[in-house]
Amino acid sequence: MQTTSSTMTPIQWALKACEAIMDTFEPEHLPPDRFHYHQGVFLSGMEKCWRQTGEQKLYDYLKGWVDSQILEDGSIKKFKSDELDDIQPGVLLFTLYEQTGDERYKKALHTLVPLLKSWPTNASGGFWHKGHYPNQMWLDGLYMAGPIAVQFAKTFGENDYIDMMAYQALLMEKHTKDPVTGLLYHGWDETKEAKWADPVTGLAPEFWGRAIGWYPVALLEMFEYMPEDHPDKDKLVTIVQDLLIALTNYQDPATGLWYQVIDKGDHPDNWHENSCTALFAHAIAKAVRFGYLDPTYLQYAWKGYQGVIDTLQFDENGKVIIGNICIGTGIGDYDHYIARPTSENDLHGAGAFILMCVEMNLAAK
Repeated sequence: MQTTSSTMTPIQWALKACEAIMDTFEPEHLPPDRFHYHQGVFLSGMEKCWRQTGEQKLYDYLKGWVDSQILEDGSIKKFKSDELDDIQPGVLLFTLYEQTGDERYKKALHTLVPLLKSWPTNASGGFWHKGHYPNQMWLDGLYMAGPIAVQFAKTFGENDYIDMMAYQALLMEKHTKDPVTGLLYHGWDETKEAKWADPVTGLAPEFWGRAIGWYPVALLEMFEYMPEDHPDKDKLVTIVQDLLIALTNYQDPATGLWYQVIDKGDHPDNWHENSCTALFAHAIAKAVRFGYLDPTYLQYAWKGYQGVIDTLQFDENGKVIIGNICIGTGIGDYDHYIARPTSENDLHGAGAFILMCVEMNLAAK
């Protein structure tokens, strides 16, 4: 197994990661076998890479997967209608509808997004993450529902979805933010009944890297479609600024990477995790591009980007291998996160990597 070449540009790395997955899976066989955010985040990165490079094979691959999931009548072949994770890949439908005018994509969007109007909520109005996790709000949920709902609002003129998702973002931050570190806990159960919930606060016990990453990535995507004069916009921008600045305090200065459990880098069994590092680098660079952070913060994004690049390897066929990706996880204690297995080129890790690379490519211009 070979180590990496350091001469490639960020967009070349993004393409390499797209090709690694394309060489492994035919689009209709991307796992898992349903409409799910693992494919959604990877293909969202691919879509951004396509927009920057014009590489037709990327668009064709993205469309190939979606068309394997959306039937002729516009219905979705297989998805869990009570899990936010299965709403997220609907973001891909906007591009396909824009490019083709095919009403199937519009119909599928009108199947997915209106589910949010009757989504089960806790007493404060916060979305349950999944039907079998009653009253549990997870940071990850904002990425799953926020960008698609706000883009839907902009595309189809249904602005109440913007208010809905702004409320979700504000509620989540209000209840998960730690005033000492500025970080956000992985989840919150208002009823305090989840086995992980603190009996007093209802909070998850730890700051898990990738969950924290989804939250600012989601808000920055939402800002692309949210009116500048929306009454919650300034508050949400401040939340992004405060969180990203807080995160810079926990970047490992030696490697540029962030840890699986963000604030416990001094624990000998804690480990560097690539997907959260990629999401943070992406979010910091995008916040700078949008004018929300001073350009001096780009140094943290570049350091994180290079830290991930330094971990990459190639197989004997020249395919890039992205490792140190935590597999999916529920909420738990420190030992739970530290014991999670890692994977190589798993879709949400590859997706996070591509999102980072396409944003760093813009930062390099």
